[in-house]
Amino acid sequence: MAFILWIIAAIIAIYGVLRLVRGDILIGIVLLVVACLVGPGGYSIFK
Repeated sequence: MAFILWIIAAIIAIYGVLRLVRGDILIGIVLLVVACLVGPGGYSIFK
């Protein structure tokens, strides 16, 4: 389960960085925060 959460968090983070590069600052930051909350490392909403 942790591996699946890690992959989902990585995909969300990559998409967030792409949104930041394209100029969508707010959406990019929100996506990066969501990636931190979904990922198994550190703080996770699925604990």
